[in-house]
Amino acid sequence: MMPLAIADRPTFDPKNAAGLLLGVLATCVAIGAAGGWATGDVGIGIMIGALVGVPLAIVAVYLTYRGVV
Repeated sequence: MMPLAIADRPTFDPKNAAGLLLGVLATCVAIGAAGGWATGDVGIGIMIGALVGVPLAIVAVYLTYRGVV
């Protein structure tokens, strides 16, 4: 019975966590770039997207894998 309980636990895959981190960050940077383009300064939009995206990506990975480790 014990091996079944261990097998039901979700596993932590660092590649999936890195993909989620990069995906959320890239999405935020793209949204920031689009907003910057709309307002006339793409560079500032990318910077704001990155500043928002880094903490958001960390939170997304934490919320996804908080019960695994």
